[in-house]
Amino acid sequence: MAKKESTKTSTAKTSAKKATTKASSRKTVDRKAALRVAEPEQLKLVKNDEWLAQFSDAINGRHQHALDKISELTQGGKQKLADFATGYLYYGLHFEDKKWIFREWAPNATEIYVIGDFNGWKEDKRFAMKRLARSNGNWELKLPSRAVQHGQLYKLSIHWEGGQGERIPAWATRVVQDENTKIFSAQAWAPETPYEWKVRKFRPNTSPLLIYECHIGMAQDAEKVGTYTEFRENVLPRIVKDGYNCIQIMAIQEHPYYGSFGYHVSSFFAASSRFGTPEELKALIDAAHAQGVAVIMDIVHSHAVKNENEGLGNFAGDPNQYFYPGDRHEHPAWDSLCFDYGKNEVLHFLLSNCKYWLEEYHFDGFRFDGVTSMLYYSHGLGESFGSYADYYNGHEDDNAICYLTLANELIHQVNPKAITIAEEVSGMPGLAVPFKDGGYGFDYRMAMNIPDYWIKIIKELRDEDWKPSSMFWEVKNRRADEKTISYCESHDQALVGDKTIIFRLIDSDMYWHFKKGDENYNVERGIALHKMIRLLTAATMNGGYLNFMGNEFGHPEWIDFPREGNGWSYKYARRQWNLVDNKELCYHFLGDFDQQMLKVLKMQKDIQKTPVTEIWTNDGDQVLAFQRGELLFVFNFSYNRSYTGYGFRVRQGSYSVLLNTDDVAFGGHGLNDDTMRHFTNYDPLLARENKGWLKLYLPARSAVVLTRSKDD
Repeated sequence: MAKKESTKTSTAKTSAKKATTKASSRKTVDRKAALRVAEPEQLKLVKNDEWLAQFSDAINGRHQHALDKISELTQGGKQKLADFATGYLYYGLHFEDKKWIFREWAPNATEIYVIGDFNGWKEDKRFAMKRLARSNGNWELKLPSRAVQHGQLYKLSIHWEGGQGERIPAWATRVVQDENTKIFSAQAWAPETPYEWKVRKFRPNTSPLLIYECHIGMAQDAEKVGTYTEFRENVLPRIVKDGYNCIQIMAIQEHPYYGSFGYHVSSFFAASSRFGTPEELKALIDAAHAQGVAVIMDIVHSHAVKNENEGLGNFAGDPNQYFYPGDRHEHPAWDSLCFDYGKNEVLHFLLSNCKYWLEEYHFDGFRFDGVTSMLYYSHGLGESFGSYADYYNGHEDDNAICYLTLANELIHQVNPKAITIAEEVSGMPGLAVPFKDGGYGFDYRMAMNIPDYWIKIIKELRDEDWKPSSMFWEVKNRRADEKTISYCESHDQALVGDKTIIFRLIDSDMYWHFKKGDENYNVERGIALHKMIRLLTAATMNGGYLNFMGNEFGHPEWIDFPREGNGWSYKYARRQWNLVDNKELCYHFLGDFDQQMLKVLKMQKDIQKTPVTEIWTNDGDQVLAFQRGELLFVFNFSYNRSYTGYGFRVRQGSYSVLLNTDDVAFGGHGLNDDTMRHFTNYDPLLARENKGWLKLYLPARSAVVLTRSKDD
């Protein structure tokens, strides 16, 4: 007799039944007894922004929609949302109680066979799945332990009315590609010794959150696909040394085309095997935690690859099993499929996916990709979003909005310290506002206006037309009640078809004049502005700061993954760490500056929460000064004017230099003696405010960070 199911499996089985049984999921409940329903006037999102008052009905409606859905999925609050999202413990292939159990949701199937190495890839009655009664499409197969071996490959042979096809299970947790045939298959994965975590509890440091965005495959110098282990051994130490406290890993979910950058996902529960084994990914995350570094992943729930053999495109002869029908089925710009967020079964799949990565791999959170595409029926394409009315005019996908809200609630139930970030460009209010206050529950949103702004002024304006007032406004342009992740450039600006900031500034001269002593004007200009742009962006953050790997030292080349057009070359799908390590080249100037910049920003406790206080802005002189706590930031963007005795009204005392972009150690000219202390000049008119004049020498194209002596 089979042993009683484990508690986890039993809970997962229950949640799976609830997700696939429509009758039981639509019972009327006393919502006020089950959930604390916030009255409309209590929603802080509207209360904090009077311009949203006219749209309060829409905001309250979305909030209530999420409350209703939570109530529906949790039986009126009898369980937690986290208890509902346990499908990964029920579906897929599991080895438990000395037997194999496989389950799949395929309501349109008429027959399903598990085929693989263990039965010659032939349909065999011993491996035929049984459709479970009263389950709305759940299938199950139980096998003795000897029937399948760890590491063997398998697929599903699914029959439906009028057709048949081989498919990779939707809930597969391990998928591999044959090097010769390039065919993907699921792989039975049940090592005798499960991975033993060295760091069992980890709390991310978000004061401030300093994110190093990275891609495992292209993180090595060698022209090949890098591995989890190589990243742990070679790249993680660099990140720790540089001072970042979080890594954001791209392309973790399995994707059939390497060049998609991981954004055309096929197997949502499988960590990409092209980088190594699940245990090697866990070891990487464990090692990061041991050194105080949080690990979040790019999670792609905005769309899915169209592939049928590898993905969910036509899983059991029903192209709409997971995706919207009709004209909303395909994404017009991405050549991909759009999830049907109105189906409870799809919610179960995606919410379980969030919990899986948190529980199984100990990820500390997610950056949700393509949120703008999810929010609107138009996917945000061709829309200007010029006023608040554009966010509440009926073209929003309320199902997707509800899903994102539920995902954030779930993630923070599982791990209250988890980090969630929305990649969203339209400016939808409330994304990074707590759900209880009427928002969607993200912790942060990407400040996508900032990199666009830097690209625009570099491309379109002469240096003498750069206005510090405009720069200062742009880097601080955010909603007061939402935290953001500031950044100059991410992977988007590094791809073929675009240019990184350093390449826009210097272009081909990077190849010919980036050796010390051989710098020309373009190189000197580029190095100076690269440091100033990064310092201004990072110094004004109100949540966190992000850098894409290699950009901190001005990586010279774009990213171009292997493809037919480049002869399937890996030459541009790598990071050349040898450049920053070579002290004869200028790259290390930028890398050393980035490291020192982060160190200085950490000197101000909770700098991301400290008010940004403007001291001085003069567009004619191209000078900007502002203060954050004990740190004073001064910029001179003029390309040809240095100023002697340029004065600022600041608190009386003496000031010391902490960081100077013009330091020779960072590729500057060293025109100041930064060992000197700078004393304020007494002014009787300012004395009553305990202020005086701080007069500095400001070299052209330079910035300096000072701090007031605590003894004064």
